Amino acid sequence: MGFSTNGELMDGRSKVSFCSGSCHAEHILQVLNSYRRSGTFTDVVLQVDGCEFPCHRATLCASSLYFRTMFSSSFQENQQPVVKLQGISSTAMDNLLDFMYEGRLKLDEENVESVFQAADQLDVPVLSRACVQFLQERVSHSNCLGLMDFASLYVLQPLQEQCQTLLYQDFQEVLQHDEFLGLPKARVLELLACERLQVTEEVLVTAALRWVHHRPDERKQELRELLERLRLPLLDPAFFTAALEADELVQECVELRPLLQEARMYRVFGREVQSERTKPRRCSGWAEVIFVIGGCDKNGFSRLSFTEKLNVSSGEWTSAAALPGYSKSEFAACELQNDIYVSGITMGVREWMKNYFNQMLN
Repeated sequence: MGFSTNGELMDGRSKVSFCSGSCHAEHILQVLNSYRRSGTFTDVVLQVDGCEFPCHRATLCASSLYFRTMFSSSFQENQQPVVKLQGISSTAMDNLLDFMYEGRLKLDEENVESVFQAADQLDVPVLSRACVQFLQERVSHSNCLGLMDFASLYVLQPLQEQCQTLLYQDFQEVLQHDEFLGLPKARVLELLACERLQVTEEVLVTAALRWVHHRPDERKQELRELLERLRLPLLDPAFFTAALEADELVQECVELRPLLQEARMYRVFGREVQSERTKPRRCSGWAEVIFVIGGCDKNGFSRLSFTEKLNVSSGEWTSAAALPGYSKSEFAACELQNDIYVSGITMGVREWMKNYFNQMLN
């Protein structure tokens, strides 16, 4: 331990001030912690999860607003030699006391959540923030579901939004991990109904089937409720056949037959079959649009080849492929399974005469 000195002369007398630096403070904290562990000079005992922790009230109050309020007010714990704490594990309390006494703590994936819970309950904000930062730096496809629920429980909005963004953008990767397979049914239903997932309906069907097949005996009865949340009519026909019609559990489920039949009818009759399951998911990349094809100018003379489309959800107009043969008119247009067919084009008199004489000459 080194000392720094600073001399000055006042009234003919020399005065020297010195500072031992941060090492002295660290030494004091380490000594206090050794006193805590040996029960020396302690004046209160914390009972946590069946374990007892002798402590110094002054140190607890200096580190935690919770204890400062408890020991400096009219609470009955102010005079009691033993204070019981609920909702904290003994391991987390031991870690928290190490931090209170020495200002340092090793966080890892195993202890960070329990340490945060203790720090949050006992109002040690500097440690709470350190735990949140630790978690934010380790959000991944394999843990974002659990961390999102954890962040929601403790109102940690930045962490929750970070997990949600990863989930919505990369759900296809998230469902490959064990955390998804261990979700309860209610959570899976919530995910399958989520409009913000940026995936195709085929990915969601794959997710539902993967979750069921992970524990088929206890989950096969949930098939109807799961697939009812999905847009089976909008599935690619080849995927529908390979994933659903060839799945043994799906074919055994009698309750699923109306849903499967609805999907088959939609493939035959298109938009004549209407239900909540025939409307595209908001973030699926599909959207209902209105096409305006061809027409003429405001004077009624010039034929227009323009094709414009209106996105019903966003209200945005954009250009589509131009209509070939812009001099034609009086055509009909219809839609079938997201394809537009144009037929019955009538040629103008001049063009008809031109084509007629060309055929005669040839």
